[in-house]
Amino acid sequence: MSSRIDKMNNRLIQALSVIAALVLCACTASCGAGRVGETAESTAVTVNETAAPTETLAQTEAPPTEPPAPQAPTEYTFRRERSDPNDPYDATGFVSVGDVIPDAIMDIRYYSEYNFVGKRIDGYEEPLALLSEEAAYALKNAADELRDEGYRLVVYDAYRPRSAVDHFVSWASDSSDTKMKEEFYPDIDKSLLFDYGYIAYYSGHSRGSKVDISLAELDTGEPVDMGGGFDYFSTVSHPDYTGVSQEQYQNRMTLRSAMLNNGFSPCATEWWDFTLNYEPYPSTYFNFPVSSSSLVY
Repeated sequence: MSSRIDKMNNRLIQALSVIAALVLCACTASCGAGRVGETAESTAVTVNETAAPTETLAQTEAPPTEPPAPQAPTEYTFRRERSDPNDPYDATGFVSVGDVIPDAIMDIRYYSEYNFVGKRIDGYEEPLALLSEEAAYALKNAADELRDEGYRLVVYDAYRPRSAVDHFVSWASDSSDTKMKEEFYPDIDKSLLFDYGYIAYYSGHSRGSKVDISLAELDTGEPVDMGGGFDYFSTVSHPDYTGVSQEQYQNRMTLRSAMLNNGFSPCATEWWDFTLNYEPYPSTYFNFPVSSSSLVY
């Protein structure tokens, strides 16, 4: 009896051992599967985390976009290129000398009564000096050079309308009107002013690139002594006249040198008269008035 019980116990222990082993295997398999899942998930996270910086790096290291090509500067258009040279009333190509050379002294004689006619001249509506743009800026260069030597420009006349020239012609035909003779033409008969070239039926001033000028002291504005006044009709006014003092002659040459250095030609009979070498309107005689309203800025 005892032997039979022992055998039954042994069988029970063996069965329990088998069950325990099976349970242990099932747990091991379950845990292994869990760890594999965790490893796969962890690996996936690692891959994702690694991919993100790689994409960002690619974006960072991409070559920058090419900057736009610089635009070429707009070529300057001279005012004359917008004007009609065949229209004597088109002032598009003209500027005011006072706008270009602010420290120039405007002593516009034909706007006043202090001139060889003795009254304001037709066409001078304001005491302005107008010039073609090219002549005005060439004159500015001369003014800059003279300023370095201690001088300012004095402007007596610049552009002169045809109506003003007609006024001179009309005045010259009246032999009885000589009230300004002693001041401006004491040594010559009025009837000879045309013959001597002091008055012309067509003036280069009407082309807009001729100017009548003198000098003044830079600091005080006092006129420089040139040995003769503006529009004094005499050989005394010839630039190379040697009857003036050495200082007066040198003053004339100072003005002349600056003008020649900057593109102007001198007049042989008037120390104050200069013409731009390359006139933008060599054959046009304008007739718009000397007035700010004529300018087209």
